[in-house]
Amino acid sequence: MQPTHELLIFDDAGKMAEEAARRLVARIHGSSSPSVCLTGGSSPARLYELLATAPLHDEIPWDRVHWFIGDERFVADDDPLSNIGMARRLFLDRCAPRENMHAVPTDAGDPTAAARAYENDLRSFYGASRLDPARPLFDVVLLGVGPDGHVASLFPGSPQDDGDHWVMGVTRANVPPFVPRVSLTPPALASCREMLFLVGGAGKRAIFARIQQGELLPATQIHSDKMTTWLVDRDAAGDAP
Repeated sequence: MQPTHELLIFDDAGKMAEEAARRLVARIHGSSSPSVCLTGGSSPARLYELLATAPLHDEIPWDRVHWFIGDERFVADDDPLSNIGMARRLFLDRCAPRENMHAVPTDAGDPTAAARAYENDLRSFYGASRLDPARPLFDVVLLGVGPDGHVASLFPGSPQDDGDHWVMGVTRANVPPFVPRVSLTPPALASCREMLFLVGGAGKRAIFARIQQGELLPATQIHSDKMTTWLVDRDAAGDAP
């Protein structure tokens, strides 16, 4: 089956978050061992709040879902810059068992060491050292888009291929905060049943226009092996049909 792509534009960010939540919960229900790859930034905040409150909270089998992160700043979990830290504050700590939260070990010596450790965690969960196209690693991958078109911590003009690795250390960020990162590689991100891009706010209008024009950016190159869905609010979409 060929990968499919869909673009949905919403009147406001609230409706966009509601659709993302609906799709995420549906994917969880369709899996015997659900796994979700979260994202940082401001775009998913409303979605995370929805997951923590009724009625959606009561629809999620929290004891079965495993939560990963697509990229992480090389800071402590309790640092305000931490992506998994934001997700924990907004919903994970209140809802998910601690053993089901998979954080990048940023107490490792450097980003590359943290990447290798996180890759081992992913492979242990998956039960294999190679990705099988017939058996995706994740049920859902959530992603935002940076103002330069970066996805996770894969920046334009920077290496995105780390051999057969699923996770890579990123020593330099192109945009603030200028801290080292750890990021899943494109093949690991692509190994999902559905990839949900969340793009909201007038500040994303310029980069979304560039994406619509097909500019060569991580945001136009990274997609699911199965289904990629762009959820965009009207402020970001501008005049896009």
